[in-house]
Amino acid sequence: MKRNIVVIFLLVILVLVVGYMYVYKGHRNIADEEVNYSISSDSIFTEFQENETAANVKFLDKTIVVSGNVSSIGAEGKSLVLDQKLFASFVEVLPSSLHINSKVTIKGRLIGYDSLLQEIKLDQCTIVK
Repeated sequence: MKRNIVVIFLLVILVLVVGYMYVYKGHRNIADEEVNYSISSDSIFTEFQENETAANVKFLDKTIVVSGNVSSIGAEGKSLVLDQKLFASFVEVLPSSLHINSKVTIKGRLIGYDSLLQEIKLDQCTIVK
């Protein structure tokens, strides 16, 4: 009887530990992850325009590298827009050498497509050297 209680208690503890580790796993470090796709901002925008559902299945929550021309830079220096189609939020402040109309390649996680603004959203971005 006591042995059964101890075994059940240990199983409950094991389930709780595994559940806790699953729910509270560490944050992803996009800068260190392998790239799933490398694409231009025009090409990925076209894919979302043609079939948003298929593009979401393909790109959503994936690490991608996107290249394009800088359309605007956020006032705080931690975001930019590529080709007026893709909004990227950066982990760190952008280098001061970056300016409007410069070609840039960024790596980040695709978090969605804003159909109202017709803009693709990336976060945790870094500039690829």
